[in-house]
Amino acid sequence: MAFSSSVFSPQTRGTSLLSYSTTTSSFIPTATTTTRANATTQKSFYQQPLRQTRRNNNYGINEVKPKRSSSSSSFGKVIVKAISKRYENVEVLSKEHLAVTLAYDVSQLSDKFSQERGAFTVVFSAGSSINYLRKLVEAPYIGSIDWSKWHVFWVEEPVVPNDHLESNYKFAYNRFISKVPIPASNIHAMDDTLQADAAAEAYEATLKSLIENKVIASSTNGLPRFDLTVLDMGPDGHVGALFSDHPLLHETNKWVSFLRDSPISPPQRITLTLPVINASSNIAMVVSGAGKANAVYSALEEKEEDDDGGDGEKEEYSKLPAEMVVPYEGELKWYLENGAASKLFKKK
Repeated sequence: MAFSSSVFSPQTRGTSLLSYSTTTSSFIPTATTTTRANATTQKSFYQQPLRQTRRNNNYGINEVKPKRSSSSSSFGKVIVKAISKRYENVEVLSKEHLAVTLAYDVSQLSDKFSQERGAFTVVFSAGSSINYLRKLVEAPYIGSIDWSKWHVFWVEEPVVPNDHLESNYKFAYNRFISKVPIPASNIHAMDDTLQADAAAEAYEATLKSLIENKVIASSTNGLPRFDLTVLDMGPDGHVGALFSDHPLLHETNKWVSFLRDSPISPPQRITLTLPVINASSNIAMVVSGAGKANAVYSALEEKEEDDDGGDGEKEEYSKLPAEMVVPYEGELKWYLENGAASKLFKKK
C-alpha cells in the first residue's frame, strides 16, 4: 500500500516542493467528502505560486520562479531553487496542514491493512511526530477507525522506567494512546524492567512471536514488515537511536539492538536496526522546526561524488542516518513543516 497521493490535489492536501501556492486551504476530511474553508495568505517567499519550472542541466536541479505577488513586487524577482532528489515524495506544509494530511494518510492505511490482514501495525518514534498524530483523536477519525486492529510498537526507547519523563512510551501514551481505544494487549512497549541488552533481546523475541501469529507481516527477506513506521529526525540527522559514525548504524544481524554511549541523554537506548526500519511497508518521516532545516537539506539535496584525489577511486560522502532510510519494498514519504524545509530553497 502506497501513501495516497491522488485523494487531494497539491492545492488542497498541501504543497510539494514543486507545487507551492500563496494560499493554504483549511479542510476537514469526512467519511465521504472534503470541505474547504476560507484560504489564508502565507508570507513565506517559497510558498508563492509557481510561474515557471525549468531544468538546469549544468547543476541537475530545478529552478523555480514564483509569480509576482500583488502584496510584494519583489517576489517577481526571486529565483527559488528546489534541491531534492526525492521531491515527488516530499510535502511541505504548515503545522496545522501537516497534522491534517498525516491523519488522513494514516487513516487510509489503517483501513486498508485492517481489512486485508485483520491488523494494522504501527511503529512510533519520539518527539514531534507523535504530536502531529493529534487529528486522529478527533472526529471523524476517532469514531471511524477500527482501533481494535491497531498494534503499536516503538522504534527506540531510552533505558528508563515507563513513567520516566524521558520515556518515549510515556510521551506517546499521554499524547495519543490514552485518547484512543486501542486494546492494552496491543500496546507492545519495550520492557522497562530489564537492562539494555536483555530488553533488546526480549523485544526481538516479541517481534518474532507476533510474526508467527500473523500479527506482523514478514518481508521477502524474513524481516518484520510493519505496515507503517512513523519516524522523527533529530537536528543531527539521526533516526531512532541510530547516529552518524556509530557502529550500530551498520548492524545487519540483529532486529533490535542497544547502545550505552548515545550522544544524547539518556545514554543507554534500545532501538530497531536500520534493516528492520527499511523493511516497513510505509515510512512517514515527520520533521518539524527550523533547527532541523540543515539536516533536511543534507538528507534531500542532490549529492555529487567526492573527488577521487588522484587515486582513481571516488569516495562516498558520509550519509546521515535519515538518508539511509530507504524502504526495500515499501514507500517513504517526507512530511516537512515549513521551518524544517526552509533550507531547501535559496534566493538568488
